[in-house]
Amino acid sequence: MAHPFSQLAPSLDDIAQQGLYRSRRIIESPQGINLEIDGKNIVNFCSNDYLGLANHPDVLNAFKTGADHYGVGSGSAHLICGHSGAHHALEEELAAFTGRDRALLFSTGYMANIGVISALLGRGDAVFEDRLNHASLLDGGLLSGARFKRYAHADAADLSVNLEKASGNKLVVTDGVFSMDGDFAPLNELAVAAKNQGAWLMVDDAHGLGVIGEYGGGIVEHYGLGQDDVPVLMGTLGKGFGTFGAFVAGSEVLIETLIQKARTYVYTTALPAAVAEATRASLKIVISESWRRDKLKKLSERFRVGAEQLGLQVMPSSSAIQPILIGDSQRAVDISNALLEAGFLVSAIRPPTVPQGSARLRVTFSALHEEQHVDRLLDALAKIIAGRK
Repeated sequence: MAHPFSQLAPSLDDIAQQGLYRSRRIIESPQGINLEIDGKNIVNFCSNDYLGLANHPDVLNAFKTGADHYGVGSGSAHLICGHSGAHHALEEELAAFTGRDRALLFSTGYMANIGVISALLGRGDAVFEDRLNHASLLDGGLLSGARFKRYAHADAADLSVNLEKASGNKLVVTDGVFSMDGDFAPLNELAVAAKNQGAWLMVDDAHGLGVIGEYGGGIVEHYGLGQDDVPVLMGTLGKGFGTFGAFVAGSEVLIETLIQKARTYVYTTALPAAVAEATRASLKIVISESWRRDKLKKLSERFRVGAEQLGLQVMPSSSAIQPILIGDSQRAVDISNALLEAGFLVSAIRPPTVPQGSARLRVTFSALHEEQHVDRLLDALAKIIAGRK
């Protein structure tokens, strides 16, 4: 009798031979710019904790107080008995922060994207997605049953051509800040294209909210757009906010529709109320401490200048995400491993996360980094890459 799953082993071997095998590292310390991995202190350059709030004392204390009051588990879905006063207060505060009628919490960003798209579309409708959208957006479009079409990256003209051919409800879906490239979606152009064809525009601003804009309002604030321009706004809480979960913000009718029809909202346990309390604390910091965004911008610009001087191929990004294009997957892994040996954690991003031939080092910055961290990373990159030419 064949061993269970024996037919899967050759596939794993093939993944490894292509330099695409993924593995986990065990972190023994709190999240931050300094991590302990395998007993070694490492400077972290691959976290999405952009504002450095994951271990902020005010956020920690709010979480502890919330756990003392509400316990750990939420006990049920929001529509049964899991919707606490903390959840409700956070939704109202997120709605005010984003300038929208209402907000609705989801347990993860992946669940939010799948739930929203499936709730708004079905057979006979059409969904249009940027070619470089996050996997959760692509999966949401495919699972909705709507006609699925990908348009050229950040190309509003290509989108317009495709929109003209569609019928039924039409939803345009894009990342705000693209997570593997760091560039911005041209929201002003996409909003015009969508309006001209009677389509709805949905933006996943997971990597922009809290980080982009004078007040941290993300990509929508950056372009000066409102709820009428971008009817569906999704944001995650585990990146700029430093906690966990996600939300969707928009009109009264949108949120009520999601409460009734988004299966990933209706049929899953609510995130812990203590997490909601922690997020309420982090939201206050996001709003009040603009120096974190200013510092992020300065650090990113310092890195870009230094990387270009070294002849590294940095990708066009104005965000805290600063990828270095390597090309070959195994070479990207080798450089990442060498950086780890030198005391820096920088992820090698490979297909299928990014297109074939575009493997990269994804360098991300936190407001807790200092200029000396940036300079040390550049020095290490210079030595490692020079030694591999």
